[in-house]
Amino acid sequence: MNKSEDIAYMSAYDMFDKIIRQELSSLEITELIIERIEKINPIINAYCTTTFDLAREMAIKADDAIKKGNSIGLLNGIPTSIKDLIATKGIKTTYGSKIYENFIPQVDDIAVHRLKKAGCVILGKTNTPEFGFAGATYNKVFGVTRNPWNLERTSGGSSGGAAASVATGMGPLALGSDGGGSIRHPASFCGIYGLKPTFGRIPIYPRDNVSGELSHYGPLVRYVKDAALMLDVMKGPHYGDKESLLDQKISYSDELERKPNKVKIAFSIDLGYAKEIDAEVEKVVTDSVYKFEELGWVVEPVKTILRPPRIAFQIIYTALYAYNLRRELKEGSSEIDPDLMSLIIAGQTYKSKDLLKAYYKRNKYFERMYRFFLNYDLLITPTTAIPAFELGVMYPPKINGKMVSPLAWQPFTFPFNLTGNPVASIPCGWSKNSLPIGMQIIGKRFDELLVLQASKGFEEIQPWQEKRPKF
Repeated sequence: MNKSEDIAYMSAYDMFDKIIRQELSSLEITELIIERIEKINPIINAYCTTTFDLAREMAIKADDAIKKGNSIGLLNGIPTSIKDLIATKGIKTTYGSKIYENFIPQVDDIAVHRLKKAGCVILGKTNTPEFGFAGATYNKVFGVTRNPWNLERTSGGSSGGAAASVATGMGPLALGSDGGGSIRHPASFCGIYGLKPTFGRIPIYPRDNVSGELSHYGPLVRYVKDAALMLDVMKGPHYGDKESLLDQKISYSDELERKPNKVKIAFSIDLGYAKEIDAEVEKVVTDSVYKFEELGWVVEPVKTILRPPRIAFQIIYTALYAYNLRRELKEGSSEIDPDLMSLIIAGQTYKSKDLLKAYYKRNKYFERMYRFFLNYDLLITPTTAIPAFELGVMYPPKINGKMVSPLAWQPFTFPFNLTGNPVASIPCGWSKNSLPIGMQIIGKRFDELLVLQASKGFEEIQPWQEKRPKF
């Protein structure tokens, strides 16, 4: 390992400490990562828009604040990327769509504003499928984002650019979004940590997000503490988001090391309905979950948890896309990805009674998870049913040699967009083909802290950061 690579793969909290002590300047770190982006991004295509001049200005400002003894934020001087679905003032935000190829917002999303206020250095925007609709990252504007561990595999979606950037040392922090697994899928496929907080924990304003009430913002990082720091910065209510939650007055980063003595974990390999799971994924996740017993916690296998929620999710998800993109459909339908067009058309076919029934089922899932968590503190599953699949397809047609439905590879993630629970994906092992495998940690509503504490405990028992893609 060389020194510059070690700095690029450094945790954000270590970077912050070195910047504060002036052992390294934010500008030095930023220049090093810019150099790395210029080298690696042409291969991976994680960044779709870079803002290097702005990043240098922000890094100099962060360094000056320290030299002058000014008050600074929790992430002062830390290089950060923003997913291209999230509004950034004065920076092109395309949503991965030809329709918005040259769109430049006039305001920052509130999450971006809070990251800037905390001192983050904005490196640019990361690639996403058009309007975030797919579980693989590709679009007509910028092309495909490749998996850092195997260039012929997908990085996942829709935060695939964000995950690939973090996995390759092209920035320690990335802001993503998750409407059905879009933080957790790419985190699992790229071998990093991703957190979808409780719905409303990080406010969204202006709410341009197409998947609306299913969508959560969250961090993609290499170290659990970095996710806690990002959550500390972005959490809290905002008057522009009626779904935003009151602040619990918790510092997730301060409380991270304090682990409860007694935690009861439910473990399900299939949630009671997933029909096909890759054998390596099943073995790696099953071996990993029992590592929590080293913390003195109880792990208990469970069977049926939910009735299959696929139909309710598909109806709500596709109906949201059909309604929220009605203007874009009218003005630029020829520019829309054909697979997205098929999704929109499907969403237009549902009647009001179909939607009401789907929302009724959604409420039932919410109640079921509430009752489930009266007896357990956490639920653990695989993140995805398979490691990263091949480039060029929306979903793998087969698992274990059997034909499967489009959502069969992701049965574990979207239910918790319906319920709004906080969920993390954490690396827990590798396939025989050296592809990362992720484990999903689901918490009670509002209990991001225990999800983060459990993640930190697992990270200490089975760290993953020393293994890096070869570039």
